[in-house]
Amino acid sequence: MFRILVVEDDRDLRELFCRTLVKNSFNAIGAENADKALELLETEYIDLIISDVMMAGMNGFELIKELREAGNDIPVIIITAKGDISDKRTGFGSGADDYMVKPVDLNEMIMRVTALLRRAKSASEKRLTFGSTVLEYNTWTVTDASGSQILPQKEFMLLYKLLSYPGQIFTRQQILDDIWGIEEVVDSHTLDVHISRLRERFRSNPDFKIVTIRGLGYRAVKNDK
Repeated sequence: MFRILVVEDDRDLRELFCRTLVKNSFNAIGAENADKALELLETEYIDLIISDVMMAGMNGFELIKELREAGNDIPVIIITAKGDISDKRTGFGSGADDYMVKPVDLNEMIMRVTALLRRAKSASEKRLTFGSTVLEYNTWTVTDASGSQILPQKEFMLLYKLLSYPGQIFTRQQILDDIWGIEEVVDSHTLDVHISRLRERFRSNPDFKIVTIRGLGYRAVKNDK
């Protein structure tokens, strides 16, 4: 059973998150601040951290930065009342893996936890399997029924992201920020070109297809054909 550490100074919210996680078959441990979280991490094995940002003493961004500087790559989801781009930049710059804005939808939280744990497991194995399609992260290689091919880096990262979260809609901006980076200025047409290339490469793939969600972005879904 996966062990999730919830770092939240609001006791009611911390207990709510923990109860929700337990109800969804996770083992949840609560910590009222970052210092307590660091103490727990010395004695407990934790698979993922959900952390508030604004806490007395060390804040959530500082907690993540300390973990990353110590070489700890445990997945972290940041939960905060702030949602503008500067806060997201700070969060991801500190080493956060995902970001949720209060008020938190508990069902979405569970979906994000599940997806991030799956992605972390795949990343540690450097392999992602979707049906009979296998993505090898170290070599940017995709193998399916038609054979193996090495993709350009950005194409591979884009496909890897979409297949890591099947069915989830990603906005254009989310994809551009994650694949090309927040600091890099990239025309959204570049994303369209990469999507078109992936569709052409995998037009006969029996496992998945990339779907355009008009006005929103893209998602990968199981191929019904």
